[in-house]
Amino acid sequence: MLLYILRRLLIAIPTLLFIALVSFWLMHVAPGGPFDMERPMPEIVRANIEAKYHLNEPFFTQFFIYIRDFVQGDLGPSFVYQDFTVTQLVGQSWPVSATLGVLSFCISVPVGMLLGTLAAFNRNSKLDYFLMSLSMTGVVIPAFVLAPVLVTIFAIQLDWLPAGGWEGGKAAFLILPVLSLAIGSVASIARVMRGAMIETLNQPYIRTAIAKGLSTPYLLFHHALRPSLIPVVAMLGPAFVAVVTGSVIIDIFFGTGGMGQHFVSGALNRDYGLVMGITLIVASLTIFFNLVVDLLYTVIDPRIRI
Repeated sequence: MLLYILRRLLIAIPTLLFIALVSFWLMHVAPGGPFDMERPMPEIVRANIEAKYHLNEPFFTQFFIYIRDFVQGDLGPSFVYQDFTVTQLVGQSWPVSATLGVLSFCISVPVGMLLGTLAAFNRNSKLDYFLMSLSMTGVVIPAFVLAPVLVTIFAIQLDWLPAGGWEGGKAAFLILPVLSLAIGSVASIARVMRGAMIETLNQPYIRTAIAKGLSTPYLLFHHALRPSLIPVVAMLGPAFVAVVTGSVIIDIFFGTGGMGQHFVSGALNRDYGLVMGITLIVASLTIFFNLVVDLLYTVIDPRIRI
């Protein structure tokens, strides 16, 4: 297993370099620049700024300078938020995105698995149809529709919760963003869990256990649950990265100040350092959690060898 982990980490290095190169190239070929303003900037001022940030260097020279600084933990300056470095901006927005993501993940996984299991054990019943209808609705409704609906109901009509903001992560300000992130994940996990559980329940050894008269809870926790987890675990890695890094729609709509909001701001204003920093952080998290998922396979099913 140790050799497998080392091999995956070695593969991650060229993967991150490729992602960084493509992202760096896309930012440079996009029209406009970080110092384009409504009022023209004097050429001597522009030249001095470009020299300061190495923007007058050839493309690959700029890229190697960025990678060198990145390896040393320096994500570079922000061209838009000039009083902050990218590291400081990420440090401010990461706790927000992580809080919303972890809370929504902790809700969506157990709730989705529970609903999927209930639907599977009551296959083709009214309960199954009802739960799967809810799941389908949760899957097809995008966040930019769901978030305004929740705000309209709970913040405007009922006046139970604030419509947006962060306020240091107070509980009242967390509920609507977390629900907006969690509902779609609950729906997806429930559908995958139902399919996996139905497939497991059709296995001969499960039929034998049922014929022996084993109780449903015993059958679930000792025979059916573990084999059904593998398809669910396979989708948890990318799902966890998506919710932890923060949905762009959720960040913007609720004004939480997460990484998604900074990413959009950086992309619109050609803030190369901010976009690159967040891109590489998301890529690193994706690689890491996919590795964790692969390792979880062996815990769930010891027959799997990596």
